[in-house]
Amino acid sequence: GMVKAVAMSTTDGLRRGLPARDTGRPIAVPVGPATLGRVFNVLGDPIDTDMPVDAAERRPIHQPAPSFDDQSVTAQIFETGIKVIDLIAPFTRGGKTGIFGGAGVGKTVVIQELIANIAKEQSGYSVFAGVGERSREGNDLIHEMQEARIDDSTTVFDKTVMVFGQMNEPPGARLRVALTGLTMAEYFRDEGRDILLFIDNIFRFVQAGSEVSALLGRMPSQVGYQPTLGT
Repeated sequence: GMVKAVAMSTTDGLRRGLPARDTGRPIAVPVGPATLGRVFNVLGDPIDTDMPVDAAERRPIHQPAPSFDDQSVTAQIFETGIKVIDLIAPFTRGGKTGIFGGAGVGKTVVIQELIANIAKEQSGYSVFAGVGERSREGNDLIHEMQEARIDDSTTVFDKTVMVFGQMNEPPGARLRVALTGLTMAEYFRDEGRDILLFIDNIFRFVQAGSEVSALLGRMPSQVGYQPTLGT
């Protein structure tokens, strides 16, 4: 029979007739404290250095949603330490917040400030998922976090996990890298810690979904987007 697959890395060198192996399991990525201060790709492989990740556990990127019994019914404010945000547009614990704006207005800069404040003021952890990021932007972000210090021995980068599916990667990698970051963040959530998950940016995430949908031959929805956009 024929199986349609979505590539998670470059397909250079692939040709008809090559053998394929079914691993029998989904993509699983490392989770836990060992991931802090490291940079990963969509498959959970480190891309910052050749040092392996000494993680005690790996989790599939497709996880069941928490039940309603496990979710809080009261709205609580999450203090970011940025006064204008806490006053005018406060974050809620367990909620979602969008940062909207045109190109070059400073959305990523706001994210950098949030990560630094949470690390310095609350000793909190952050997971940054770069979806379709430019390599230059990701490189600049990493270096800025490595230079921002919490104390003499700890940097902001040491409190952050970074996952990248860059602009030059296949759409499958850009579509799934957000789930990789989410899985790593969910581990800290299950440990009872406050954790911030940043996805930069959602438009390129949706764009990747549209590309994958077209490659799989699915009938497009409104404006050419994938039929599963709403789900």
